[in-house]
Amino acid sequence: MFHPLFPLKADDRVIEDPLALCRIHPALSAHQPLTWAQSVVAGFLAAALMGGLLARPWTTARVLVFCATIFYLLSTFYKLLLVRMSVSRQAEIHVPPEALAADDDAALPTYSILVPLYREPESIKNIVAAIAAMDYPADKKDVQLLLEEDDAVTRSAADALTLPPSFRITVVPASFPRTKPKACNVGLARARGEFLVIYDAEDRPEPDQLRKAIAAFRTLPPEVVCLQCKLNFYNPRQNLLTRWFAGEYAAWFDLSLPGLSALGALIPLGGTSNHFRTAALRGLLGWDAYNVTEDCDLGIRIYRRGGRTRILDSTTWEEACSSLPFWIRQRSRWLKGYIQTWLVHMRNPAALWKELGPVNFIHFQMLIGGIVFSLLINPVFWAMALTWFCFRWTALMTLFPGPIFLMSALCLFVGNFIFIYLGGIGCYRRCYFDLVKYAIFAPPYWALMSIGAWRAFGQFFTNPFHWEKTRHGLFHASPAP
Repeated sequence: MFHPLFPLKADDRVIEDPLALCRIHPALSAHQPLTWAQSVVAGFLAAALMGGLLARPWTTARVLVFCATIFYLLSTFYKLLLVRMSVSRQAEIHVPPEALAADDDAALPTYSILVPLYREPESIKNIVAAIAAMDYPADKKDVQLLLEEDDAVTRSAADALTLPPSFRITVVPASFPRTKPKACNVGLARARGEFLVIYDAEDRPEPDQLRKAIAAFRTLPPEVVCLQCKLNFYNPRQNLLTRWFAGEYAAWFDLSLPGLSALGALIPLGGTSNHFRTAALRGLLGWDAYNVTEDCDLGIRIYRRGGRTRILDSTTWEEACSSLPFWIRQRSRWLKGYIQTWLVHMRNPAALWKELGPVNFIHFQMLIGGIVFSLLINPVFWAMALTWFCFRWTALMTLFPGPIFLMSALCLFVGNFIFIYLGGIGCYRRCYFDLVKYAIFAPPYWALMSIGAWRAFGQFFTNPFHWEKTRHGLFHASPAP
């Protein structure tokens, strides 16, 4: 049963506070990057590691290599499990055309649509047109364009448009933190619909997506409080970076997330096209304004409170970031948010275990902590492999005795092949047949992801709440998938 964080008839002043989660349940907010207890544990582990490396360097290094190798093996099999489950009938919710045709427009509920915009003057016209073109009664759309108070360029672009009657501008007061989740909380407080969805500035949702969401919610139990649509790009072939990016998205949204859904597992949400029961979202106190990957965190909180998320077979097309510097910044923000999310929910591991259950506790470790951990340690193992192949440094062999060497070789050859294979299968399933071959050359893309991870790790300690803006409007051709 779904248990909100506070009664749904709570004081409206609570609902209208964009920092409500931090103020009422600070233990569930990233407002404090590290608790005192986590700092002590981290300091103890760092001291133990340094002591081990100083006293018994090779033994300590072998233990670390063994642990990392076991993790790599588990991660490989875990990915295969998700892909296997993604073909299950329970992996996605499919709404047949006849179910949509039977809809009575007069019976459809009001649907709130939040569009957070910050320094997006080039995108606002297109997103307004995309939402206006969606197949849903115009008088049942409750669209808020969330504009920052001091974002003069976007506000001027919005003022220059003649907005449809169902659209309104909501000004987000300038205050700390300057994040998308804080803006969304402002919009949530003013939402009028029974259901609510988030779209980003560059999004092009499929026209029938709102109707599909309503049809799905009507058939699902009330504990299903969120439907996550699939995401991919309308410019996947713009350059090599967007080709790799599209393959990664296809593997994540078309394979991994449906696999999690089939397993009944927790689902870290994507940043857009999350459809919610509005009352349930308010019951969760909305998003954490201090978490820069607020979608992932919300997906975990939904499950901890007894709610569930399912994958809806509908796609929203986005613009893939085609500029490497902006891509690195975007990836750093995402991974910094994953670090925040892991640390927030691991403040009380016993409570997390109890609320998630042992299986979903493992899912959480593999999905949230595991992704960051693998990207941080990958360069170390790549460097060791390159050193061995180039210089045959025999000292390295002492780190890989017998069984560890066999497991490491399995990870190097079989594991990497599987990850390349998964990227190719993702492209194939998304019908990007011409992009399948680019999965073979994905290792440089993995290196870029590790650069983003190490940048995120450093920034977590120096500037944890900084929201690095993703640059849109770099693709100027017709947005066709």
